[in-house]
Amino acid sequence: MATFPAPGFTGSPLTRLDIERDASAFFEEQLANPAARLLRLDGLKPVLDEDGRLSWGPMSEAPGDTALAMLGLIDGAPRFVALAGRPLGGDQRNESIAIARTMTEAGDGATYAAARSLVDWHARHRFCANCGRISTVARSGWARFCLTADGGCGTEHFPRTDPVVIMLAEHDGRVLLGRNLRAPYGFYSALAGFLEVGESIEEAVARELHEEAGVVVTAVRYVTSQPWPFPSQLMIACIATVESDAVTLDTNELSDALWATRDEVRAALADDPDSAFRVPFPIAIANTLLTAWVNGA
Repeated sequence: MATFPAPGFTGSPLTRLDIERDASAFFEEQLANPAARLLRLDGLKPVLDEDGRLSWGPMSEAPGDTALAMLGLIDGAPRFVALAGRPLGGDQRNESIAIARTMTEAGDGATYAAARSLVDWHARHRFCANCGRISTVARSGWARFCLTADGGCGTEHFPRTDPVVIMLAEHDGRVLLGRNLRAPYGFYSALAGFLEVGESIEEAVARELHEEAGVVVTAVRYVTSQPWPFPSQLMIACIATVESDAVTLDTNELSDALWATRDEVRAALADDPDSAFRVPFPIAIANTLLTAWVNGA
């Protein structure tokens, strides 16, 4: 079995409390717990302490006019995050990734991912999608309800995760890598795309590879997955065997593509200065997928 490091944004030490989220008394009890801590964020960006770990403050730092979400427990102590009361300007994606790459504590990235996606979802989903009224934060911050008592329609809304397939096409001991139109010169990665409604993972892999590179998939094998909180995707990493190495690029998506051997991928992963191309940083699942492939996945 192939070995590879745990994907970025996984491994949070949080104990999630789904059953307890409905109990307002439990929420208030945890809020009053002297051990309770509030995650410090700068907008949507993580704030790190001097040791490169997520920074947690006392509950007294919580803004008085903002709802809170209970993330869960870490070492038995409740952890909270303040929910934005209004839309946040910009997604702060690149800055957040840059900071997350410097985190030193295992699992911090995953805790941040949960908090960031939750805060972002609330900021963008204040209104009921069914009737248009302003909804109310519910379930300890893990839902929004359009309350009938306030003249709403009673619809319940929950944070969503959008599934994305990310895959390597494999043929004759090589894998296909593409360069996105927005990627820096020399930077190549696995191909990726959102699952469509009514589509399986395998079908999405085959469709995306054919649409973007013109290759025909004969088999798909799952490797691993990763939450990607920009804003809230689940990346599903696969390797697909294809019929041939003939490529027809979708130039609306990709500027170039290449077939790479294991030695070439291994050199890129090691940041070899003589490597013919660069690959994504370790926090990205494309790096994990390539590492798994060179190790025999």
